[in-house]
Amino acid sequence: MSQELLEEPKTPLAPSSTHGEIEDDYEAPTATVEPEVPLSRNEMHLAMLAAVALPPIGMITAMVMAWGELFNGMYLAVLIVMYTLTGLGITVGYHRLVTHKAFATRTPISIFFMIFGGMAAQGPVVWWSATHRRHHHHSDCTGDPHSPHASRAPGVIGWCTGFMHAHVGWLFRDSNDNNYSYVPDLLSDRVIMRINRLFPVWVAAGLILPGVVCGLITMTWTGAVLGVLWGGLARMFLLHHSTWSINSVCHVWGWRDYRSDDESRNNPVMGILSFGEGWHNNHHAFPTSARHGLKWWQLDMSWLIIRTLKACRLADKVRLPTRERMAARARAK
Repeated sequence: MSQELLEEPKTPLAPSSTHGEIEDDYEAPTATVEPEVPLSRNEMHLAMLAAVALPPIGMITAMVMAWGELFNGMYLAVLIVMYTLTGLGITVGYHRLVTHKAFATRTPISIFFMIFGGMAAQGPVVWWSATHRRHHHHSDCTGDPHSPHASRAPGVIGWCTGFMHAHVGWLFRDSNDNNYSYVPDLLSDRVIMRINRLFPVWVAAGLILPGVVCGLITMTWTGAVLGVLWGGLARMFLLHHSTWSINSVCHVWGWRDYRSDDESRNNPVMGILSFGEGWHNNHHAFPTSARHGLKWWQLDMSWLIIRTLKACRLADKVRLPTRERMAARARAK
């Protein structure tokens, strides 16, 4: 299969960058404040791991305990199907198609992926894309909306608060930056803007659809309610946790195969759970590549979908890095 030259991103960025400038607003403690007793790096990472792993473990425990009338094979199947469809809506639709323009496809297919991306309830497509482009523009430096490293305070508290900010806290922080300056191309696209405006409809559909399916299968209102619970709310929780972990986990744990001027890392666990997004160092090294799992063993479900569309002549302009460019950016072993 031929590979096309991966060009520098053509998506508009903000006019200026603060990449490389890290604010230091830490003030030395006064004599009346006892110095913080630091934990080891391993202990801090263990605390972060607990914050990421314990909620899904709790959810799985609840599933096991509820197995029978409240949770069974049907609800598990609906949860998995909805997790997959909405997850691919984010990774293939929101991320690789809309944000990075890593490939092109027919309008009905792009609408399909954007609608299921909306069902994931991670924000309207234009806002999501603007935030992500800003992340790349300032990756792990001041201006990055969800870096665990930028402007981080020192010590244990700094590590933990930085990690939780990257994972979920950034969603609740006000920002004076105009993210929409990153997406003038999307703001002028009528189809994308129409999908964007209907975001509340897609969120509601993502909750109602599994309820309708389970209600029709069981022919009971209880089945419909449980369908909303497992295929809607529980699925939403698990997918959110998986997606947020790309911001946090994949900037702390893993390895770096390529030079990317930030702390992005490849993490195989997240590579599986997030349909290929966990090969995050690869992505930051080649942001407009339609393929994130660049080695044969790096499972990238989103790339398999794009490759299948291309094989069926439903996708074109697929952007991939050349072997020469990959070799030039490879880190020394």
